[in-house]
Amino acid sequence: MKPASLFLLPSSLNCNDLTKQLPEYNSRTISEIGYYIVENMRSARRFLKQLNPALKIENLTFAELNEHTRDHELIEILQPLLNGQDAVLLSEAGLPCVADPGGNIVFMAHQLDIKVVPLVGPSSLMLAL
Repeated sequence: MKPASLFLLPSSLNCNDLTKQLPEYNSRTISEIGYYIVENMRSARRFLKQLNPALKIENLTFAELNEHTRDHELIEILQPLLNGQDAVLLSEAGLPCVADPGGNIVFMAHQLDIKVVPLVGPSSLMLAL
């Protein structure tokens, strides 16, 4: 079984034309992944469809990670990765892990030796941290 990766996908604070803000690589990457860790499913679905209109949203699995998520639920959210399935962490607006609950899941992913891959976005330097 191949080791899974957790991709950190930046989202736009302004959802006008994502092609001017996010590279084509991000769209191609998400088209290959079926598991998403998001703050809000409705806005995440809207963003993903805008980023990649060909994406079949109904075929995706979503796990919510927000201010209401308890620490003991993090391992359950990461279970698909431990089973070898890649995942995308999508922040509600901006950069995953910066002023949002994504930092907790990334910290646990590192502890579990899950590869964390930041995707380029509005500030790839922040994602690299």
